[in-house]
Amino acid sequence: MITVVKRNGEKVAFDSSKIISAIQRAYHESRPNEKNETPYYAEEIANNIITIAKQNDNYFNVEDIQDLVEDYLPEYDKLCARAYIRYRHTREIQRTIKDTFSSILDLTDFKNQELKDENSNKNAIIASTQRDYMAGEVSKKLTNDYLLPREISEAHQRGEIHFHDADYYAQHIFNCCLVNLEDMLQNGTVINKTLIEKPHTFTTACNIATQIMAVVASGQYGGQTISLTHLAPFVDSSREQIRKALIEELEAIHEEISNKDFDRIVEMRLRKEVERGVQVLQYQINTLNTSNGQTPFVSIFMYLNEAKNEREKEDLVMIIEEVLKQRIQGTKNEKGVWITPAFPKLLYVLEEDNITPDSKYWWLTELAARCTAKRLVPDYISEKIMLRDRVDSAGEGNCYPCMGCRSFLSVYRDENDKPKYYGRLTA
Repeated sequence: MITVVKRNGEKVAFDSSKIISAIQRAYHESRPNEKNETPYYAEEIANNIITIAKQNDNYFNVEDIQDLVEDYLPEYDKLCARAYIRYRHTREIQRTIKDTFSSILDLTDFKNQELKDENSNKNAIIASTQRDYMAGEVSKKLTNDYLLPREISEAHQRGEIHFHDADYYAQHIFNCCLVNLEDMLQNGTVINKTLIEKPHTFTTACNIATQIMAVVASGQYGGQTISLTHLAPFVDSSREQIRKALIEELEAIHEEISNKDFDRIVEMRLRKEVERGVQVLQYQINTLNTSNGQTPFVSIFMYLNEAKNEREKEDLVMIIEEVLKQRIQGTKNEKGVWITPAFPKLLYVLEEDNITPDSKYWWLTELAARCTAKRLVPDYISEKIMLRDRVDSAGEGNCYPCMGCRSFLSVYRDENDKPKYYGRLTA
């Protein structure tokens, strides 16, 4: 018995009458004014296919059978062959449309389990996610049927390879980036045609940073990484604001205090400011929804040697400490239970100042280790290994952040042949 595998994978017995019927339809399509009769060659072609099937272990895919009909028909009747090819192409388009619409309708009816489960970072119930998925289903069809080379598309369909992110491939957008937060915060930026000027406090800088993350996430797919070093200068900005405010308060009540007490109060208030700013980062990132209905996939880089001076390094240590403490605590879910938030991912650099028990910031590494034990972050990057192994053509070793998936973007060199890391993206 000859076995035929249908498009859905079902195996059925070969039926030559279906070949004859298909040829008959094509014949009448090509000659609409002729009587309803079966062309003589229909049965001959069916018999030829049976012969070939016996030479191939009595096994056929339905597409193989249709290919053979296309091969044989021109030898007998070119008009009929053209009609058959047109009909086959039309049916293929109809199947594609039906599959796409069926997938979309299953999504809107909450029946498409594959899409509901494929990304834990997306809530398939909300409207923005569904719109993104609808566009994604169309993009997948365009990608597989028209944009990819046929051998790649077919290999993907057979499961030999996996072509990732086909739901975004039809759009010319980028994937993954190292956000140049320093440039945007220090020099200002524009969001939705609104100028955002340089912030004057740490909390404001954190708030602007989360808005930047949301906009970046809405204009790309994949992850993004920011560096806490770019936020560190605004700790000193807050320090100055607090000092001025405290002076005004003391003058208003005609009080004088010692310089030591004055500095102690400033630092106490500053720590509260840093605590608020870090809370803004953590809660904003986990409550924002981008245009495609998901939480921004953000990673935060914590690298002491990235600081420009000792004052900035001490302020950076204060931020990192607070980030680790808040991550150890976690966030509350809808039931009020403290849980591990998915984002932001944390990336902690091990370096000479924090890697040994006698180093200055060993206590910070111990705090990071406690965070890892409780919340499975941060991930760790070795400055020593990166400086040794990640050497570019100029012989410069550099330590720089990766994505949340631990992939590093390739080094880009600017017009002065200097390596550029922040402001980088994957096209």
